Amino acid sequence: MEPSPVQILIDELRQEMAVLRQEIAVLRQENVLLRQENAELRRRLDKDSTNSSKPPSSDGLKKKPRILGSLRGKSGKVSGGQVGHKGDTLRRVEKPDFIKRHKATNCLCCKAKLTESMITGVTKRQVFDIPKPRIEVTEHQASVYTCMACNGTTQAAFPTDVTSSVQYGARIKANAVYFNVQQLIPEERVVEIMNDLFGARLLCSASVAGWGIQAAAELQSFVEHIGSLVATAPVRNLDETGFRIGGKTQWLHTASTDALTHYRVTEKRGAIPMLTGGIIVHDHFKPYYGLSDITHSLCNAHHLRELKALIEIEKEPWAKRMFRVLLKALEAVQAAKAKGTPVLQARIMRRIMALYDGLVAMGLAFHEQQPPLERKPGARGQIPRRPGHNLLIRFRDFKDDVLRFATNFAVPFTNNQAEQDIRMMKVKMKISGSFRTMAGAEVFAALRSVISTARKQGWNILQTLHTPAHLLIAQLPA
Repeated sequence: MEPSPVQILIDELRQEMAVLRQEIAVLRQENVLLRQENAELRRRLDKDSTNSSKPPSSDGLKKKPRILGSLRGKSGKVSGGQVGHKGDTLRRVEKPDFIKRHKATNCLCCKAKLTESMITGVTKRQVFDIPKPRIEVTEHQASVYTCMACNGTTQAAFPTDVTSSVQYGARIKANAVYFNVQQLIPEERVVEIMNDLFGARLLCSASVAGWGIQAAAELQSFVEHIGSLVATAPVRNLDETGFRIGGKTQWLHTASTDALTHYRVTEKRGAIPMLTGGIIVHDHFKPYYGLSDITHSLCNAHHLRELKALIEIEKEPWAKRMFRVLLKALEAVQAAKAKGTPVLQARIMRRIMALYDGLVAMGLAFHEQQPPLERKPGARGQIPRRPGHNLLIRFRDFKDDVLRFATNFAVPFTNNQAEQDIRMMKVKMKISGSFRTMAGAEVFAALRSVISTARKQGWNILQTLHTPAHLLIAQLPA
């Protein structure tokens, strides 16, 4: 028996409904993914230097006011000099290098002639200036002797650093290396500076580059000594950044303290330095956790920026309170240090821990109530999580590392020391673009290790650059 027309129509409608249901399911899936993608793109657009690790230069013309966007908060001090602060200025010296005497010829009152016998006093003013730059030429003459006994000849030895019949001296080489490596001036412009300031008209950029290579080789043992001291320091700050070398991305690693800086250039980001014992402060780069016998401390400046993004963009309720808890913990540590107390009081520490644990639990409960994120078609691995959820898991699993600054006052609240040490290396990339060879990058890193350490030690940088390595090692405290 053939189906009736009505039955045929019903079957067709059922088939059409099944197709439409499939299409609706696909569209819903696409809508969810598009919403997730839109939220991620909006998050990227709303990020700036105050709520992410983006540099301030990326903010463009929409940069927020510095004070409103700062994570440092208000100091409570008025602008300008503080009460009790003693200002400083140029002070008169007892023995000036030169004295210029100025005389008057006629009296301002009656126009009569004036003589030296009429001088009854002197008013003094001193001008501090630099002498006119010029190159001094020192000729070294080695005497040649003829022995009366055997008629043989003997020539006196030249200093070890005098190797050519005509050459530039150690100080002018140190100046050129200083301009190139410390002030980040390209070799061609260093040549112009040396000509304009000192009249070194025959200097070329190849000489400047060669002097840098020579200085790095001569100071290599000092650089290695810095590295060994940092490796065994009780607390050190670690960071890394991308470097373009020969058209490829390589990596610059820094390990530093408030008195030492050591740089390394590697092909892989995960080629972290080998350290022994102690505490390392970093930004939760996971390969650092592969180091054995090391205690970790996480940078809370990164955490504050991430929390600020969650407050401003996602509007997550727990984030603002956690932001305040971290800052209040920092204030408590600073107050204890000011009083000379080596640790926080037990009740204060218990209060910080209770607030911290409570907010982590509150945040995790908030995210458990959110609908799970959809995995993109073809994607593998674990189901993606929201940025706030990932941060909460870090707070939960690495609680001791987050609050290390509160339990050990030798540990800083942030990793700013490493970020400051690495910042000028990024400026070098902006000025010069990239390095042509790995060897050139290694020379730059070695010299910057020396210069940064010298500045922290309060040494004269120009003097440091032409001081033998063994003397610098002897000056550096163990």
